[in-house]
Amino acid sequence: MGTKEVSLRGPGLTAIHRTSSLTPLLLMGMLTTGLAQSPIPTSVSRGFWTLSENLTAVEGATVKLRCGVRAPGSVVQWAKDGLLLGPNPRIPGFPRYSLEGDPAKGEFHLRIETCDLSDDAEYECQVGRSEMGPELVSPKVILSILVPPKVLRLTPEAGSTVTWVAGQEYVVTCVSGDAKPAPDITFIRSGHTVLDVSYNVNDGSEEKLFITEAEARVTPQSSDNGQLLFCEGSSPALDIPIKASFTMNILFPPGPPVIDWPGLDEGHVRAGQNLELPCMARGGNPPATLQWLKNGKPVSIAWGTEHAQAVARSVLVMAVQPEDHGARLSCLSYNSVSTGTQERSITLQVTFPPSAVTILGSASQSENKNVTLCCLTKSSRPRVLLRWWLGGRQLLPTDETVMDGLHGGHISMSNLTLLVRREDNGLSLTCEAFSDAFSKETFKKSLTLNVKYPAQKLWIEGPQEGQYIRTGTRVRLVCLAIGGNPDPSLTWLKDSRTVSEPRQPQEPRRVQLGSLEKSGSTFSRELVLVIGPSDNRAKFSCKAGQLSASRQLEVQFPPTNLTILANSSTLRPGDALNLTCVSISSNPPVNLSWDKEGERLEDVAAPPQSAPFKGSAASRSVFLRVSSRDHGHRVTCRAHSAALRETVSSFYSLNVLYPPEFLGEQVLVVTVEEQGQALLPVSVSANPAPEAFNWTFRGYRLSPAGGPRHRILSGGALKLWNVTRADGGVYQLHCQNSEGTAEALLKLDVHYTPTIRALRDPTEVNVGGSVDIVCTVDANPVLPEMFSWERLGEDEEDRSLDDMEMVSKGPTGRLRIHQAKLSQAGAYQCIVDNGVAPVARGLVRLVVRFAPQVDHPTPLTKVAAAGDSTSSATLHCRARGVPNIDFTWTKNGVPLDLQDPRYTEHRYHQGVVHSSLLTIANVSAAQDYALFTCTATNDLGSDHTNIQLVSISRPDPPWGLKVVSTTPHSVGLEWKPGFDGGLPQRFQIRYEALETPGFLYMDVLPPQATTFTLTGLKPSTRYRIWLLASNALGDSGLTDKGIQVSITTPGLDQAPEDTDHQLPTEQPPGPLMLPLLPVLFAAGGLLLLSSASCAGGLLWRRRLRRLAEEISEKTEAGSEEDRIRNEYEESQWTGDRDTRSSMVSEGEVDPHYHYMRDFSPQLPPTLEEVSYHQASTGIEYEDTAFPGHLYDEVERAYGLPGVWGPLYDEVQMDPYDLPWPDVKYEDPRGIYDQVAADLGAVEPDSLPFELRGHLV
Repeated sequence: MGTKEVSLRGPGLTAIHRTSSLTPLLLMGMLTTGLAQSPIPTSVSRGFWTLSENLTAVEGATVKLRCGVRAPGSVVQWAKDGLLLGPNPRIPGFPRYSLEGDPAKGEFHLRIETCDLSDDAEYECQVGRSEMGPELVSPKVILSILVPPKVLRLTPEAGSTVTWVAGQEYVVTCVSGDAKPAPDITFIRSGHTVLDVSYNVNDGSEEKLFITEAEARVTPQSSDNGQLLFCEGSSPALDIPIKASFTMNILFPPGPPVIDWPGLDEGHVRAGQNLELPCMARGGNPPATLQWLKNGKPVSIAWGTEHAQAVARSVLVMAVQPEDHGARLSCLSYNSVSTGTQERSITLQVTFPPSAVTILGSASQSENKNVTLCCLTKSSRPRVLLRWWLGGRQLLPTDETVMDGLHGGHISMSNLTLLVRREDNGLSLTCEAFSDAFSKETFKKSLTLNVKYPAQKLWIEGPQEGQYIRTGTRVRLVCLAIGGNPDPSLTWLKDSRTVSEPRQPQEPRRVQLGSLEKSGSTFSRELVLVIGPSDNRAKFSCKAGQLSASRQLEVQFPPTNLTILANSSTLRPGDALNLTCVSISSNPPVNLSWDKEGERLEDVAAPPQSAPFKGSAASRSVFLRVSSRDHGHRVTCRAHSAALRETVSSFYSLNVLYPPEFLGEQVLVVTVEEQGQALLPVSVSANPAPEAFNWTFRGYRLSPAGGPRHRILSGGALKLWNVTRADGGVYQLHCQNSEGTAEALLKLDVHYTPTIRALRDPTEVNVGGSVDIVCTVDANPVLPEMFSWERLGEDEEDRSLDDMEMVSKGPTGRLRIHQAKLSQAGAYQCIVDNGVAPVARGLVRLVVRFAPQVDHPTPLTKVAAAGDSTSSATLHCRARGVPNIDFTWTKNGVPLDLQDPRYTEHRYHQGVVHSSLLTIANVSAAQDYALFTCTATNDLGSDHTNIQLVSISRPDPPWGLKVVSTTPHSVGLEWKPGFDGGLPQRFQIRYEALETPGFLYMDVLPPQATTFTLTGLKPSTRYRIWLLASNALGDSGLTDKGIQVSITTPGLDQAPEDTDHQLPTEQPPGPLMLPLLPVLFAAGGLLLLSSASCAGGLLWRRRLRRLAEEISEKTEAGSEEDRIRNEYEESQWTGDRDTRSSMVSEGEVDPHYHYMRDFSPQLPPTLEEVSYHQASTGIEYEDTAFPGHLYDEVERAYGLPGVWGPLYDEVQMDPYDLPWPDVKYEDPRGIYDQVAADLGAVEPDSLPFELRGHLV
């Protein structure tokens, strides 16, 4: 949208519109771009075809200064206050300035956007010299920028509420913000302009800006309350004036109070009425506070305010009383700006009746006499009149009087004199007060006339006189009378004294006095007695006025008081005591007797005394000599009445003073467990009680005040806690009172748990010798059967102690072993239980010393190795014995020189098992194919075995072939491998059906298996089966008798046979051609062997060298021990159970061997024993701790290289060449402690092969 040229103000110019179309755009231009430019003047300077006049614009508007040049090709630029802006249309340095228009037409208009005060200046349009014309300068155009005020600062603060008091003058100031020109300020109060205003114009914060300050003086009125006071600022730069205001809160006093009286007669009210007086005051800011006064004294009454109507209300609620007559009630109104209080008052006129009517005088009189009475009223307003009534008959008064009363009222009084007769008795005598003012109310007072006359007859009903009554009997006496007014009182007397009930409730209620009862004209009153000794021959009388009647009682009673008199109050052992028993009174007389704790005493009669209650007295005496045992005993006096059949007893307690004496039940020994609590009781008798209990232990007196672990109780007992064995012993108790002292000795027996003090570990004995395992303890109590022994082992037979003797004496227990055996070696536990927890346990190891026992299951053991001076062989010698064993080697009987670098020996000791591994490097057939002898020696003897080093060869035939299971279509076989010739061997089965010509072959897979299930057989058929072993050098042949069996398969209707145990089976064959595959493999193998044999002697040497490189040194493949336990067992290597062993049991005659090609050791030794399982057969080897066979042979394969990979791993001693401890028999415990953990911190794979396995 383009900028419109509008001129709002100019010096002496009138705004002229170029076209009539600009008129409707004036308002639009003011709202969008500010004040527009002025139109084109009628005359223009030379060289210009259009120029702008002086302009006025509002800050923020957009202005265009026109410059039309007649020479279009000239250079044109604008100057601001003489500063050239440059010909560039963008005018660098002035981002709000730009040139616009078509230069070709000579239009160079200066456009200024968002004008501010910095644009207020003089502008010139300058034209440079050109071919089209000379240089030109336009007249100056003055651009005036109007800056509107942004804010008005009002004092008091704008937007606040200002509290003023009506009628007072206040000053209000209003200051404008920076503006150009200075703005005009106007004050408006409640819609009216304030005239009393003064102004002051000052310079603003910048040049050309101004600030206007205005001050108004205002006197507010009540009508201004809640209205606004405005400060209004106007300026030519503002379309709408700016305003600031605050709210006026005008304080002014309220109007006078108004009381709204209920009813027509103001101030007239009746006593007893609830009066509610509302008081109201209108207007006031703050609203009025209302206060009620009664006779000038404030009455605390709440008031309420209705702010919308500006009305305060208060209601006085009061119960009118007669004393309120003449009271002045005032309502006051005021607020915080009131100059004084405003009051409205009312005086009360109270009407009230007499509050009471009183009759003075007695209405009781004897018959035929005058009664004088006076009737008197309380004060009333107005006065009342009085009249008398007797029954229904009105009586005339003697005289009447009126007097002034309280609260402005009057008192009325009337007197009456009346002669009474018997028939007037019981009539009502009434005085009535009445008045016209109280017509609806009656006030009266009545009395009952009481005419007195006496009774006519009186008598007593009860037991007959002379009748004997026993004490404690309940007796009822009734007194009766006829007639009389008032009612006869009927008073009971005993021996001329009035009878009354006991006043204190704790006293026994022996007398019950009934109330007066009336039946018609007969009156009665009963007296109920619980007969006592004092009632004996007493006279009971009843009186009614002048009349009386009486009755006398005869009472039988036991002794009223049985008293024992002593000649001495202080007694000591040996003193004489004289006691006298006195019966004060009884009826009839009683017989007296003495006894002590049930024992009858001899007594004598004493002089008689007088007796109360008209009874009889008696007394008798007894003589005693006392001892300490008599203390506390009772001496009893008994008074017996034969007539009453009753005995009364009284006792005298003997108080004998004597020194402390310990009783027979005194505990002398106290037993307690250690760390428990102990109480050493005291059973002592003394009179007076012991003054002190002193305890002494080991010569030291225990503090009576107690200590950290002891306390002396009030009864003298000694309490100990956290008792230790050091607290055991004899405690001395010393008791003392004023009569003497006594001592006692108490023993504290502290039981404590056994503690093993001596246990010789280990205990050593030679095989066949005797030894005692001694266990010495510290315990209390020491019991004969507190020792027991336990052998630690896994099996039940390992823990048996049947062949051992257990003996004990005092704190020492012994496990006696006769003729010690190797099986008895191991860990034993001494268990001591004396009944005090916990049980003591001690471990001791029994070491059975025995001579070496070398493992030599066969007369000759073979190890195979190639004698080409490139291979090595390892000979393994193992022996058992204690103490440690030393090994020596010989070859063909000549001691072996271990300094020779070709011989390397490694020794290992683990428990009772000791091993020597002799490694022979560069085996030579000429030098090393010999008989090697290993000798094991210790302090108890020696043993040896022979090992033959031989050349590699064909395997020996397997042996022990047997059938373990049969089915109609299969047979399970098991065998033991023979010597493998030093090379890996395979097994092949040949079988034939006797009814069918021809042989069938089956290879055993995996090759090292020693069990196999032959399948594909026919039911009910007889077969013959052979087993072959082969290695790279050939097979074992079929000549051995142990490699053939004959069987007959069962029929389909027969159950399968299981001759030994079911073995893993092969999958049944698929096609019928599958059994021919072994034949093809065998044929192929023969062809390969024949081709190899044609190569000649040179290839033979090369072939041996190549195989020597492929075969690693033989590893020691055998278990270090059968099983290592805490005990030692005799080594019995069972070759029939370990199918991978290269040794056989002594019962077998044919040696067998097995190679270690597929052996993979398990994890390193652990403290927990785990049985090994063969991966190929699933058979668990329960008796070996290390898998593998005992003696291994170095094998060489002559088949094609790479068929099975490396056939055997030679034992590489370099990575395992650890500093194995050479355990000597210096410390017998070493045989238990030398386990794999003693080898130092090594990785599991770095342990020597023979140590990989399970340890116990």
